[in-house]
Amino acid sequence: MAGNINSASDSSFDTDVLKGQEPVLVDFWAEWCGPCKALAPKLEEIAGEMTGKAKIVKVDVDANPDTASKYGVRGIPTLVLFKGGKEVGRLVGNQPKDAIVNLLKDHQ
Repeated sequence: MAGNINSASDSSFDTDVLKGQEPVLVDFWAEWCGPCKALAPKLEEIAGEMTGKAKIVKVDVDANPDTASKYGVRGIPTLVLFKGGKEVGRLVGNQPKDAIVNLLKDHQ
């Protein structure tokens, strides 16, 4: 992944997301998804601005169906915020940058 965004897989999700010290925003996406591609530059910006405060991780739903299914992802893009190993927020669809930043700030 480019910039400040990492990727997680079915096998690394616990370590990369659930055991993180800071809040972790997970972007469930797929290569073929137009809205996912439109959302990506906003997430890159936010990742740079939130360095040290929150982490953004991408999960490709086609390559990692178990994790997507476990968290009830039915449409993409879906952004799920985890803190302390638990889901604390969720946004579905290509959201405005402000909505994503506000979700992160609410859970710092």
